[in-house]
Amino acid sequence: MMRQYELVDRVRSYNPNTDEDLLNRAYVYAMRAHGTQKRASGDPFFAHPLEVAALLTDLKLDDATIVAAVLHDTVEDTAATLEEIESMFGPDIRRLVDGLTKIKKLDLVSKKAAQGENFRKLLLAIVDDVRVLLVKLADRLHNMRTLHFMAPEKRLRIAEETAEIYAPLAGRMGMQELREELEELAFRHIKPEAHATVTKRLEEVTEREGRVIGEIEKDLKDKLAASGIHAEVHGRRKRPYSIWKKMERKSVSFEQLSDIFGFRVIVEAPEDCYRVLGIVHMTWPMVPGRYKDYISTPKQNDYRSIHTTVVGPGHSRVELQIRTDTMDRIAEFGIAAHAHYKDGRTTELAQYADESRAYQWLRRTVDLLAEGDSPEEFLEHTKLELFHDQVFCFTPKGRLIALPRGATPIDFAYAIHTNVGNSAVGAKINGRIAPLLTELANGDEVEITRAEGQTPPAAWESLVVTGKARAAIRRATRTAVRRQYSGLGRQILERAFSRAERPFTDEKLKAALKRLARTAVDDVLAAVGRGEMYSGDVVKAVYPDLEPEKRGAPDPRSAGATTGNGKGWFELRKGDNLKFKLPGEAQLTEIPGDDAIPIRGLGGDLPVSFAPNGGAVPGDRIVGILTPGEGVTIYPIQSSALAAFDNEPERWLDVRWDLDDKAPQRFPARISLHSINEPGSLAQITTTIAEHDGNIDAVAMNRPNQDFTNVTIDLTVWDLKHLSAIISELREKRVISRVERVVG
Repeated sequence: MMRQYELVDRVRSYNPNTDEDLLNRAYVYAMRAHGTQKRASGDPFFAHPLEVAALLTDLKLDDATIVAAVLHDTVEDTAATLEEIESMFGPDIRRLVDGLTKIKKLDLVSKKAAQGENFRKLLLAIVDDVRVLLVKLADRLHNMRTLHFMAPEKRLRIAEETAEIYAPLAGRMGMQELREELEELAFRHIKPEAHATVTKRLEEVTEREGRVIGEIEKDLKDKLAASGIHAEVHGRRKRPYSIWKKMERKSVSFEQLSDIFGFRVIVEAPEDCYRVLGIVHMTWPMVPGRYKDYISTPKQNDYRSIHTTVVGPGHSRVELQIRTDTMDRIAEFGIAAHAHYKDGRTTELAQYADESRAYQWLRRTVDLLAEGDSPEEFLEHTKLELFHDQVFCFTPKGRLIALPRGATPIDFAYAIHTNVGNSAVGAKINGRIAPLLTELANGDEVEITRAEGQTPPAAWESLVVTGKARAAIRRATRTAVRRQYSGLGRQILERAFSRAERPFTDEKLKAALKRLARTAVDDVLAAVGRGEMYSGDVVKAVYPDLEPEKRGAPDPRSAGATTGNGKGWFELRKGDNLKFKLPGEAQLTEIPGDDAIPIRGLGGDLPVSFAPNGGAVPGDRIVGILTPGEGVTIYPIQSSALAAFDNEPERWLDVRWDLDDKAPQRFPARISLHSINEPGSLAQITTTIAEHDGNIDAVAMNRPNQDFTNVTIDLTVWDLKHLSAIISELREKRVISRVERVVG
């Protein structure tokens, strides 16, 4: 266990002006608080916070962070309180310890909803001060190093949490070394057999070809020195988890992997990186497609380096990373590299956090919390961005946009701005028109074509890869659907109030919100449109003194059943105010003063669908059935399916056709045929329909015997006259014995 003076010496080694008294007081306070507590390994519990503090001294962090590491378990596991810590160590350290205490209580591998909510709390705890995350990552690393002392069930849970959350989060913060060790330790416990197998194979390769590392190191140093470049060259074998991941990603065996060894070349200046690259490529052949320049285009976690793979001595593939000492420090320490100690003075990490692109990503991610997504959606979106590699694309004006690998122009549009994504209708990639679902490549220049007033298709949500795009598409879809239901609800209420002979205004509806248990007028409109609230209840809430409407079932041909306009409209039994034409009346046209809801088909502003077994076409007398959460389904008045709604009069709606002659639409219908079973009979049927401008959507056939075939055809037509003409023509065909329209 680290001694008190050793802790002080470790901090003083990089910060001569450290507050030794503060460190000493924290050491003594935590030691007394933990007392005789033991870890699962049997070691004193106090050894754990000291090891966490030691890890953070390697990152050269400030006094407050080191003290918070020493104290981070005291509030959770001892009698210590936050108030006591604040009085002894100040508000800054109290805030850090409080954040760490909250994180420790979170279960990040529980059921998805709880996991998502806890992940929200984790990010909220670290976004205000990233030092909380650094202490937590060091805490997790030491726990993973001693995980073998835990019970098997708990061991697996902690390892999965590490692999799913903490390792990728460390990577996003730029702490690559820490991420790799966390992944490796988690891999050992999640897939012990795979880890043992890959480790054994790596040891065999190292024993057989390990001398190659020394040869390449020597060759590189000699060649670079001969060119006047001072460089450090370090060779190493890749970790088992890295090998396993590549085998899974590329679906290859261990024998097919060639780049088992990697080398890091550290130089003094950025321009030296490119000089080294030239020497390397002139010495050994480069493997095409394996060159990446993260110096000119850094990753979002601030990582900068040049990567290349060459065919080295013995025809072995060798991966090289070329970077400066500063780049190497950022790659190793990530966001912690923004803590600086100059002239003996400490500058707080938090002060420099805004310089970090990684921290900016963290803030953008937390901004998604305000977008209203469910916890599980937020977790899904964030995990997508945690695990994906990146591609770098440009706007026509040269702005660099970093996206996850596999991103499309839709993701690109939303990365620029939510409004750009919502209005996107097309894209040009490198000056050429391309589909919006094209996968983007590094260096692509993308131009988005927009059309204001567009609503993104709901299908886009499953096609994009960025969390921001998915969240925005989901919100836009919800908004559009809500707008549809609100529009339908408003029309239903306007007609309900008109029948009650009472004025309808938003102000009157607003005054009744408490009685309706809603907070906004739009909530009421949408609830009525979705069928969750009956229009009569709204009328009663606005006008409590209104006499309830008397419902009857008048004889259709009685004088009392017709309206004052004398056009033959009457009240349908059980349908209350559903109006339709009597047989023999004039053609269906809009009646002045009619209060039925106009229907224009499937592409309008209302959530409308047609009866599933037969549909409806203009010319039919129609009825609307309101289904909660689905909108209005239109049935022909003669549909037998309407009997199922006889006892639910509140779901019946007045509807009428409202056709637009300038934009004609087709409508669904179904016909049933009994045809002779002979060659060419189906061809005659389909040809007849095509010649009469019918459009076939689906055909179903069954053969009751060897002589006849039953055929059911779903088609779309302009109106009832058009459908009747097709049926009439089919009846003239010799091969057809019977044809009729199907009305479900």
